[in-house]
Amino acid sequence: MSEEVIARGSILGKLVPARYVLAIMGSIGMAIVYGLKVNLSVAMVAMLNHTAIHGMQEKPVDHHTISNLTSSASEEVEVCSPPGGATNVTAKVEDGPFSWSEPLQGTLLSCYFWGYLVSQIPLAHVAENFSAKWVMLFSVAINVVCTLLTPVLTSAHYGGLILMRVLEGVGGGASFPAMHVMIASWAPPTERMVMSTIIYVGTSAGTALSILLAGVLSANWGWESVFYVMGALSCIWMLLWVILVQDNPNKQSFISAEERHMITSSLGTETKVEHHPKVPWGKVLKSVPFWAILIAHTCSNFGWYMFLIEIPFYMKQVLKFNVASNAALSALPYFPMIIFSIILSKILDTLQAKGKISTTIARKAATSICTVIPAICLLVLCYIGCRHYEAVSVMSVGIVAMGAMFSGFLSNHIDIAPNFAGTLVALTNTAATLPGIVVPLFVGFVTHGNQNIGAWRIIFGVTIVLFVLEFLTFVIFGSGAEQSWNRSGAPKDADVKDEKTPLKDVNAQQKP
Repeated sequence: MSEEVIARGSILGKLVPARYVLAIMGSIGMAIVYGLKVNLSVAMVAMLNHTAIHGMQEKPVDHHTISNLTSSASEEVEVCSPPGGATNVTAKVEDGPFSWSEPLQGTLLSCYFWGYLVSQIPLAHVAENFSAKWVMLFSVAINVVCTLLTPVLTSAHYGGLILMRVLEGVGGGASFPAMHVMIASWAPPTERMVMSTIIYVGTSAGTALSILLAGVLSANWGWESVFYVMGALSCIWMLLWVILVQDNPNKQSFISAEERHMITSSLGTETKVEHHPKVPWGKVLKSVPFWAILIAHTCSNFGWYMFLIEIPFYMKQVLKFNVASNAALSALPYFPMIIFSIILSKILDTLQAKGKISTTIARKAATSICTVIPAICLLVLCYIGCRHYEAVSVMSVGIVAMGAMFSGFLSNHIDIAPNFAGTLVALTNTAATLPGIVVPLFVGFVTHGNQNIGAWRIIFGVTIVLFVLEFLTFVIFGSGAEQSWNRSGAPKDADVKDEKTPLKDVNAQQKP
């Protein structure tokens, strides 16, 4: 590398901190992955022939279990009218070409997670031992290619859609491990929550923009346009990622010497590590804080996917919003969620840096917010009935509160074992993928022939129970302290950071 290139990179690094270039690019990358994941949830509303499906449902259905659960309240179950009365009904019936039953719809929405389930652990190994940068590029690239191919293959047979969704899931499974590895290499301890939140809040931004854009595109130019337009726009990111981002500060050209020294000295990575330590599997699987994260992650994802995947269907089928209104209202909460998440992370980082709270308290406080408030909102939603905009407001509060998870358990892997952050998030996210498979199938089963508020009360009730389990488990067993097994392969006298010591003092202790 020439001295001229280094000098130019140093100047650029002084103008724009390289770690925040990474955070912003990572956030956009996560937005693409999540946007391309969730677009089917909105597009499917326009893809389905609702008239034909309703006709099939008129036939007798052997559905004794769900009928028994709802029959006692059958006379009390409200059937909602469209908001604003009959004048709000669109003149044209919003029918698409596909007559897919609810169980098949559930399969099409959940098959993404089949690929997601199997790819995370092996790709986390690649990210930790070779290059997280290129793993993240792979994650986005395979999603873009499969999205562009979706209309043609879906028109041929729904098996083509299943194949594309599974492959997108394989790519999507790489995103969290890759970004966790990069956060562990780039984020100073006093900025870890803010950087993690900036990156992972991209999942919310991508969700919101995808829901909004998919609704507009499908309503005006047909469901195929959702996949063509969103896939094409995502190609720009890949070129910028290759040019602007590197695996760690020591490899980055566009960074000032001061920023590189600040990051590497705070993380103890001034010198290049020749070999990444092997994962101490036995100690990981015996770690109570790790299991607290895994249980919290799994329970939270059940609620998250409920909001992410199923709420558009609830709004369409129960509250009777049309496609355009459905998309706009479904996307609405994610924008304040982004603001709330970043503000909360900055507050917690500041209090932690000043020694006012420990990492453990910060993580537990954030996780409490993202469990208790959504659970209360779902409870209210069970009994708010057909008051359309009040229901949307309650849902919005719940979704905004879930943004606290980015500062809670979702970044906790980096606290307890930064050397193995990619592997740990792959493990917990693999378990947390199961709700992604279960939720659409569960909702499809419960609502098959029962598209009413009574059926959704069962769905929301199960979700509330899991939120309570998440809250109790993490508050009791969670920890923000670095675990001794993180130093596997290091000298026996290597110090382990005490989470009660202010981070600025820890960094000072590490300097000669």
